[in-house]
Amino acid sequence: MRRAAVAIAAGAMAVSLAACGSAKESGDKDNGGSAAKGDEIKVGLLLPENQTARYEKFDKPLIEKKIKELTNNKAEVVYANAKQDASLQAQQVDTMVTNKVDVLILDAVDSKAIAGSVKKAKDAKIPVVAYDRLAEGPIDAYTSFDNVTVGKTQGEALLKALGDKAKDGQIVMMNGSSTDPNAAQFKKGAHSVLDGKVKIGREYDTKEWKPENANQNMEGAISALGKKNIVGVYSANDGMAGGIITALKAAGIDDIPVTGQDAELAGVQRIVTGEQYMSVYKPYAPEANAAAEMAVALAQGKSLDSIAKDKVDSPTTKGVPAVLVPVVSLTQDNIKDTVVKDGVYTIDEICAGKYKAACDKIGLK
Repeated sequence: MRRAAVAIAAGAMAVSLAACGSAKESGDKDNGGSAAKGDEIKVGLLLPENQTARYEKFDKPLIEKKIKELTNNKAEVVYANAKQDASLQAQQVDTMVTNKVDVLILDAVDSKAIAGSVKKAKDAKIPVVAYDRLAEGPIDAYTSFDNVTVGKTQGEALLKALGDKAKDGQIVMMNGSSTDPNAAQFKKGAHSVLDGKVKIGREYDTKEWKPENANQNMEGAISALGKKNIVGVYSANDGMAGGIITALKAAGIDDIPVTGQDAELAGVQRIVTGEQYMSVYKPYAPEANAAAEMAVALAQGKSLDSIAKDKVDSPTTKGVPAVLVPVVSLTQDNIKDTVVKDGVYTIDEICAGKYKAACDKIGLK
């Protein structure tokens, strides 16, 4: 499991560009940009939904800020949010192609369904940077977190919290949406740790990652397994963890570990109170910076270099230049050294109102 220092160091990652693997050679105009294009570029930014707090609060402003820095404040960022609607996102891509953006940063609602739109962009010589989720189609670059490691980190934390109880009871696995390739990777990582160590009583792929769907699934699991037989819950993210914990409380279950991901404020506050055991903290700055660096370079007709130290394969494209950012297991023990130290939240925000007593109890001051 990576430590906080690794992730924080990643946030200060130096990002630079030159030639890389399957990327076009420097100055090759066929990569969608023009070698002569300067700072006055138009960047299309397409994010998938606004239910998860991270996209509007962190990803969008971080990407916009970095693009402005890289282009002497001359670039234009055109933003659209698909609100978890794959058809709407396809229309948004079409609009940006029509408006002749120079590059797209795309976080796909549905990685398979978006492939046709990616091809339209490519045909129009607009390069595409897949952001956070590995979109299918002829993408030019990709940045995200090491998603299999995210699942392993969650699974390892859950086993640690369960201790000897892992031998006796059953857990419920609440995976993310089946349309999200990240969810499959989280699941793969979690299973690699949990299989054979604990009995999985029920497992769900949660439609659209929605907390209300996770809540309904959890109610079904409690009914099927019996509340005395459930010793823990693997939840793939914090939003679903909130719905799960609501169902657990309604059934009179309040003493079992629940995992999460994204270090949302509500998730961190539940960790403070002990309702949620952990979350996966993903430092957004290095991911956002990498996307901005690659997008600007591609728009200007440059090739990719030191940022893209990894390569990934999608079902349709092999050897995509990529940067995979490390993650941290966030528990009561390291809140101050992660999200507070990195400026994601202040202690006053975390410990506001009813959470102050719980913060005092764990020494978060």
